[in-house]
Amino acid sequence: MAFVLVAGFSTNILFQRSSFASPILYHVHAVAFFGWVVLYLLQTGLVATGSTRLHKQLGWLALAWVPAMVVLGMAITIHVIRAYGGPFFFARDEFLIGNPIGILTFAAIVLWAIRMRRRTDWHSRLMLCAMASITGPGFGRLLPLPLMMPMAWVISAVVFPALFIIAGMWRDKGRVGVIHPAYIWGLALLFGTQIVAEVIAFSPIGRAIGDAVTAGTPGAARPLYADWPRHP
Repeated sequence: MAFVLVAGFSTNILFQRSSFASPILYHVHAVAFFGWVVLYLLQTGLVATGSTRLHKQLGWLALAWVPAMVVLGMAITIHVIRAYGGPFFFARDEFLIGNPIGILTFAAIVLWAIRMRRRTDWHSRLMLCAMASITGPGFGRLLPLPLMMPMAWVISAVVFPALFIIAGMWRDKGRVGVIHPAYIWGLALLFGTQIVAEVIAFSPIGRAIGDAVTAGTPGAARPLYADWPRHP
């Protein structure tokens, strides 16, 4: 999961689709989200090496870190939508609604995992599901999404992230013969919340939200639906 995210954003820099000259919001957002990736890898490593005491102490960082990620995730979404309407291979309101619902889903699963911290079988699997749910931006930068319109959002934000949860299910099935319910819940939340996001995005409510957010900004000029850019 970490590799997908690092590879995705590194590819963007390599092909000059992004730049370190971006506004400060992008950098703060990057520090928060990649900081989470580092924390997740560190926590996994501490458990693997038996350093459970330090793992528990560092785990409380999530209570402060996750709300910051939620705020920054929503802030960057609104900034992008207003600046240029979001990536052209996503519908405008699909991006605007799907991103906040996705980050809230991530936060909810993390908080659930913290609550289940004494039941390590649930805790570890829920944390994996939460991490998987935010790999969409990595996949989105690695996959040829313009060729996947109009399903690019679902493919990058749901289908490919779900593969990590399915891999966990497959591992459980092979080792103990049954799939842990935490994975079933995680997969259901990943798909279920994004189905809700799709319904809202393509409804009159979603259109009204999108119009209100982009009013008076360059983002208001882009087409509502995923489409190749048209140049005069």
